[in-house]
Amino acid sequence: MNKGKLIIFSAPSGSGKSTIINYLLQQKLNLYFSISATSRPPRGQEKNGVEYFFLTPEEFRNRIANNEFLEYEEVYPDRFYGTLKSQVEKQLEAGQNIIFDVDVVGGCNIKSFYGNRALAIFIQPPSVEELRNRLNGRGTDAPEVIESRIAKAEYELTFAPRFDKVVINDNLEEACQQVYELVNNFINTQD
Repeated sequence: MNKGKLIIFSAPSGSGKSTIINYLLQQKLNLYFSISATSRPPRGQEKNGVEYFFLTPEEFRNRIANNEFLEYEEVYPDRFYGTLKSQVEKQLEAGQNIIFDVDVVGGCNIKSFYGNRALAIFIQPPSVEELRNRLNGRGTDAPEVIESRIAKAEYELTFAPRFDKVVINDNLEEACQQVYELVNNFINTQD
């Protein structure tokens, strides 16, 4: 059986990354999400090993110390999220092509660990002004939250050149098609 490949997505908030990933998951590309680990408690019907691997903050720190993560982040004190190397290897061995939806630093870390077995795609808004319009259009965030997201987006945009491909999402349908072609070509190319 062929081993799976890795497809990494990073983008500033409001770039359309989640919409594009959801589109890809509906195509017949043998794509699976990476199952991340977190130190937060399960919500609702979430099950360990399905949505996340639920660890205590202490277990998470021990695994960090043992270098068991491809990437991780402490989002709030004692609130960790990360990608376990062992889980990724298990999914790859099963022939699954794994999608990662991670921040720019995590995306760069996974790419550098897996090299040519990973395709790193950066979804970019047409402009910072358009990003501001999209975030305002959602109607879900206060103006100061939007400005904080814009500042973070400007920082994240500096990472775009470190990705294999940059897709500018100024037309969602075209961006979805472009990403589909990139991913389809990547997973169907022999190493």
